[in-house]
Amino acid sequence: MIRISDDFDHGNIHCVDTSDQSNIQLEIKSDGKADFFQWFFFRVEGCADQSLKMSILNAHKSSYPPGWSGYRTVASYDQEYWFRVDTSYDGKALTIEHTPEQDTIYYAYFAAYPTVRYREFIETIKPSPLLTHDVLGKTLDGQDIDYFRTGDGPRVMWIIARQHPGEDMASWWIEGFLRQLTDPNDEMVAELKQKATLHIVPCMNLDGAKRGHLRTNAAGIDLNRAWQNTTEDKSPEVFFAREAMQKSGVDFFLDGHGDEALPNNFLDSGKGIPSWTDQHEKRFDRYSELLLTTSKDFQTVVGYPTAAPGKANLNIATNYVAETWDCLAMTLEMPFKDADVNPEPTQAWSPERCRQLGKDNLKVMAQIVDDLR
Repeated sequence: MIRISDDFDHGNIHCVDTSDQSNIQLEIKSDGKADFFQWFFFRVEGCADQSLKMSILNAHKSSYPPGWSGYRTVASYDQEYWFRVDTSYDGKALTIEHTPEQDTIYYAYFAAYPTVRYREFIETIKPSPLLTHDVLGKTLDGQDIDYFRTGDGPRVMWIIARQHPGEDMASWWIEGFLRQLTDPNDEMVAELKQKATLHIVPCMNLDGAKRGHLRTNAAGIDLNRAWQNTTEDKSPEVFFAREAMQKSGVDFFLDGHGDEALPNNFLDSGKGIPSWTDQHEKRFDRYSELLLTTSKDFQTVVGYPTAAPGKANLNIATNYVAETWDCLAMTLEMPFKDADVNPEPTQAWSPERCRQLGKDNLKVMAQIVDDLR
């Protein structure tokens, strides 16, 4: 008899009926104190060579139903190598059909990056003499908010990731970024650190990640809608990051995210902030053009609509930072599906490609650092 569970770090699923392996009925649980839901991550045991048909019944009520169109679920036997499996959406239920080759398998919305993996990764880079580690503060669940600093140049560059805990691609992306940043043989990185000081918060929403949330922290707050009106008791992750920025200043800001619906990688600027100028536009365009020539997975055609002049939401990190520090600030969005500009049928958008995009962004940062002010 098969067993389905989510009683582990970052897990999320509710079993409605598992008595018939050809008609398993599931539901995604919402964020604890908010109505958001789309992230799922569960384990199936006792299933080797059995044909599974699993339907997520409340998919049509999720936070972003258009995201299911053209989507394929990821699966893994070891949580290291993730591959895509047959998935369909009929406008109501999301149905996963797969015959596992092994007795235990994991299924997820995207290649999962639980907090236990995050902590293991952080412990591998803490000893690097090229980084200084500190803790900005504690989350509501008492977790350390890790912070790294490197370089001693005059330009101040801030990089954060995973404000939305179900957007796991942001953690794979920052992993690639930090791996490259700690390469002692990378002359480009060494030159960048002579010109700039980099401040990195690798995971902004550890509580939400551990709890299996899509979008919010332990208090049910969407961190990327809390920058203008942050409070220590509801959104300490933003509160402490913003305090640190106020001390350092900001010349450059990049925030790693994932988008449920759009099947491409793209950048979103702070265009629409009250102080937007042609200089902001030139800096953003130059960064975009350089990333386009550096990364085979990036594109500039598909993206978000631009806010009307002066109407940008200043509670969003990129907009808040761009307006407050008059600097180049951007949100990097990555797909849950695949990048249409460079599709890969087996894994689609994957951890390996996320990590490479992290390295590619670091290369571009080195090229634009002199133009930030």
